[in-house]
Amino acid sequence: MSNLENILAKIERLQLDGSGVFAEGTFAATRSNPALGYAREDSTIFFTAVIVFTLQRLKKHLPPPMQTRIDHIADRATKNYPDFENKDGLKTYNFWQTKPTKHFPNGYVFRHFDHFRIPDDTDDTAMVYLTTQPSAAQNHWLKHKLTLHANLSTQKIKNTFAEYQALRAYSTWFGKKMYIEFDVCVLCNLLYWVFENKLPLNQHDADSLAYVRSVIESDRHRTAPFRVAHQYPRTPVILYHVARLMGAFEVTALEPVRAKLIEDARAELLKASTEMDKIILQTALINLTKRVDGLADGSLAMPTFEQMNDPDFYFFIAGLLTAYQHPMLYKWATNPIFHIRWRCEAFNWALVFEHQVLMMANDRG
Repeated sequence: MSNLENILAKIERLQLDGSGVFAEGTFAATRSNPALGYAREDSTIFFTAVIVFTLQRLKKHLPPPMQTRIDHIADRATKNYPDFENKDGLKTYNFWQTKPTKHFPNGYVFRHFDHFRIPDDTDDTAMVYLTTQPSAAQNHWLKHKLTLHANLSTQKIKNTFAEYQALRAYSTWFGKKMYIEFDVCVLCNLLYWVFENKLPLNQHDADSLAYVRSVIESDRHRTAPFRVAHQYPRTPVILYHVARLMGAFEVTALEPVRAKLIEDARAELLKASTEMDKIILQTALINLTKRVDGLADGSLAMPTFEQMNDPDFYFFIAGLLTAYQHPMLYKWATNPIFHIRWRCEAFNWALVFEHQVLMMANDRG
């Protein structure tokens, strides 16, 4: 069996059968804060959706039998989406189950208080739309819905650099009372949906692209990753998202930073401390250059179990103090002691699978 078949088989084995605390067809995740000794099983839909998204985008490079297996994974996963749909029946989606509400699942305290129930978000919603087949009417409805929650539509963003406060970019969150937030990775995922569906670009799209471009031009993705990506505050992860968008579409607004992205990804690859960071940085370089030669470390060997589960690699976080507007609290918000990290073994394997498929697809340079 080839490496690709082995990896896909691992992902299939990690898709749950519904016999435990997780729904059938989803993938198990954990949330943790190592500094506080906190760890819980978590049944978020995010990893399930992004695994399906990753596999579906690779199907065109794979033989029919593997395509069929990916379709089967997707069918089992996406049937869970309705449980995460907006509680009032709108076609937006939540990080956690809404029907019934299961925020902070398997927790001891937060799950008992509505104060900690988060609104639907644009990141999960984009991934659900990208991994299903919404109608043109649903896509246009969502596009309009996004404008209602964008910066300056009803309120002004506060937790960003002053020069970005006039941008009418999309926010991470839905919800009338939720603060406005810009996250470069969330915006890349949302813009992926916009470009995938060839939706007309408006001022919100242009300003979202301007934010992404400026983050790279100003080097803030390296010097202040938390400030520009509250949910994905690590430089390798930011580079991975921007490169994935640019690898899939011709994004004219981002072309001025392509050379810098390549240079930065190569520099980060040389100093990466985990094998998983090396994998996503090499994937970013392939997406940016469509070549596999010239990568700093060449082809990577299959990561070991320990490397796959290295606690220093995590894909996204929740900042416990991010929502607060007080300058001192926001200053403390950057401290990892106030961050909850999410990890998912199956998603790590999906990242390895993506790397291996793209290496194969582009090995002729």
